[in-house]
Amino acid sequence: MARRAGADTYPARLRKSAHRVRVALRKSGVDYFRGDGSDWIALAGLLLTVPAITVATLLQPVWCSPAALVLPIVAGGLLLRPASLLGLYATAATALIVESVVLGPYQGGPARVTPGIVLVVAACGLFGLVLAQFRARVGVPWRRGGTMLFDLRERIRVQSALPRLPQGWHREMALRPAGGQSFSGDFVVAARTNGGRTLEAVLTDVSGKGTDAGSRALLLSGAFGGLLGSLPPHGFLPAANGYLLRQDWDEGFATSIHLVLDLESGDYELLSAGHPPALQLHSGSGQWEEMAAEGPLLGVYDGAQFDAVKGSLAPGDVLMLFTDGLVEASDRELAEGIDRLTGEADRYVATGFEGAAWHLIEACAKDVNDDRALLLLSRRA
Repeated sequence: MARRAGADTYPARLRKSAHRVRVALRKSGVDYFRGDGSDWIALAGLLLTVPAITVATLLQPVWCSPAALVLPIVAGGLLLRPASLLGLYATAATALIVESVVLGPYQGGPARVTPGIVLVVAACGLFGLVLAQFRARVGVPWRRGGTMLFDLRERIRVQSALPRLPQGWHREMALRPAGGQSFSGDFVVAARTNGGRTLEAVLTDVSGKGTDAGSRALLLSGAFGGLLGSLPPHGFLPAANGYLLRQDWDEGFATSIHLVLDLESGDYELLSAGHPPALQLHSGSGQWEEMAAEGPLLGVYDGAQFDAVKGSLAPGDVLMLFTDGLVEASDRELAEGIDRLTGEADRYVATGFEGAAWHLIEACAKDVNDDRALLLLSRRA
């Protein structure tokens, strides 16, 4: 009874009420940050900011200019929905009127509400309203936009991860988007099939580059990842070609190269859809050989045929798959770019090509304004 009486005291009830308010505010803040909650917290805070700025302007107009009202207006354009934003604008307009009446005409001296200040505040308000309407139309609050882009980038990165290979094999992949962006039109999907004995890897170059091709690359990487291993190796590129044709994009083509490697024997097949040839280093002779398979671009016409080229990786051999951004440029031809790539790759023969993929891109195409990707496989001696 004493414990129950203590729980019903006024301080206890006050603590419970404060706890409920704190939990509710925290939940509202989390929902707002995620873009799922109401914007009333931000609206209330900005509505309180406007009179605070107005009072500061009236007391110290030299230190707090009437133009300071653009601060809550810009913040409102980022935080509020269009309907709430109009209420904030009405409050800011009222504050400007009060300041102009109290401070007097702008000809009377500095720190007055001048026509220029009114134009600046109005322009910021128009910009914020356009931004808020765009976010409302897209349906993605600005707080979630960056998170979604980060998630899309990470999904592409995860889908491009290469599976672990058995002892005696080394694999690595490097990808560098155009212009230092986070999104690329080049991607890799890979999987071990046939009970883990076979490695299938597909390197694809979507038309366009950087962010412009990033959304299509994400869509295709998911589709290609689903097709890989679900179809016989010779059925993958025809199925990918049909899928791309069904999208009916204005820039709907892509190049792709499909590697099917037997991890026990080292035998492999390459099927290409308009992609640059692969390069194989024969450890016995120290010479590089171009492995060029024949096939049209993906997404150009239906019923395309893709002919395979066969090879074998002996111990010490290396196989490189790459996109055209690594070897082609406006001031050089494909053959010249391949010669430069093989020349740089020869420097890593003694080290076993550990960490070579990224350095090869840096050495051969560091400043090229195109997406660049390199997939490297080596069989240890």
